[in-house]
Amino acid sequence: MNRNSVPVLILVVALTIVASLFVWPNGFSNSFMPWRLGLDLIGGSHLLYEVDMSAVDASDRTSVLNGLRDVMERRVNVFGVSEPQVYTSKVGESHRIIVDLAGIKDSKSAIQQIGRTAKLDFREVLDPGSEDKEPTFAQTGLDGRFFKKSQVAFSQNIGEPEILIEFDSEGARLFEEITGRNVGRPLAIFLDDELISAPTVNEKIIGGSAVISGRFTADEAKNLAGLLNAGALPAPVNLISQQVIGASLGADSLNKTLVAGLAGTLLVMLFMLVYYHKLGFFSVVALFIYVVLTSAVFKLFGITMTLSGIAGFILSIGMAVDANILIFERTKEGLKKNISMVAAIEDGFSRAWLSIRDSNVTTMITSVILYYATTGFVKGFALALLIGVIISMFSAISVTRTLLRVFMKNQPVNAK
Repeated sequence: MNRNSVPVLILVVALTIVASLFVWPNGFSNSFMPWRLGLDLIGGSHLLYEVDMSAVDASDRTSVLNGLRDVMERRVNVFGVSEPQVYTSKVGESHRIIVDLAGIKDSKSAIQQIGRTAKLDFREVLDPGSEDKEPTFAQTGLDGRFFKKSQVAFSQNIGEPEILIEFDSEGARLFEEITGRNVGRPLAIFLDDELISAPTVNEKIIGGSAVISGRFTADEAKNLAGLLNAGALPAPVNLISQQVIGASLGADSLNKTLVAGLAGTLLVMLFMLVYYHKLGFFSVVALFIYVVLTSAVFKLFGITMTLSGIAGFILSIGMAVDANILIFERTKEGLKKNISMVAAIEDGFSRAWLSIRDSNVTTMITSVILYYATTGFVKGFALALLIGVIISMFSAISVTRTLLRVFMKNQPVNAK
């Protein structure tokens, strides 16, 4: 027994026990952190919108599309959907926004709320309010009709992100009047009657161009600019497809997927036991630990589980076993030289590591490309596969190696 590996094994076992209780369907964690299941598993509504970009300059279309997506996400949150998914896609010259509302069966009100054109307007702050009183605002007449566009820039002095906004001639006149009487006071910006920003007016602004600054991060500035563009530029959205998935169909798909995944995992474990005997037993234990730890990561980080995600997870199980097979084959080659089991195991891990590393890195690269270059179900598959491969490397190299170091005897044995 390698006593130096015993503390590591105890830590892995303790972590696995805690993770098992955490991921158990009826475990203690479900009251405060339930599993997040996608539309295809619990049912709901799938809405497909097409964005009319005919009146939007080509250079502004990406910003407008992302802004509309953010607007829809804000609207979806009103319905209390546990894990809404709103993402964009482009098919030829068609710009589209896909909305998945898990658990929402009656999509009529959702369609009316989500698909309307975003409304942007600027309001004066009459009373900033206090802890016991809401602030009050007054309409100024300056709204998205007079707003030309916004874009992110960086200040010349300190290089912080800021937002450049621009009005047309009539908007410039209104903006000059409004800023003239609100110097030193905030000017509220509303989108869909929700306050999104309230920058302070430093001086009367002439010419219709202004800068919004305020210690933004690059992402915050980009998101705000997108929201402003979405509420200003004429880009109506049209519902072109809707699909309602029943809860019973989703539950049936989930059951079939889990049964298939369990059957496949058990067959893999059986193969390892039959072909590799004692070594195979340790790979089965490591595989069980891998499944538990990976499931815990999915649940802990709130990753939405979909059919495609589960498929990626199941695929990663096969890859985890593949690493063990490489190690065991190299170990068997060492045993044929009549060296001790411990020496053969260390030699097997050393010789197999480069192949395991290269194969897993290439899979991770592919997963990252799929995640950032695709949307929807393929993206969920890529994320699940990426997480699974990363944890499988830990399982194959650390867990299996620790088990073998602790329990395998240091004596010459045959190839099995």
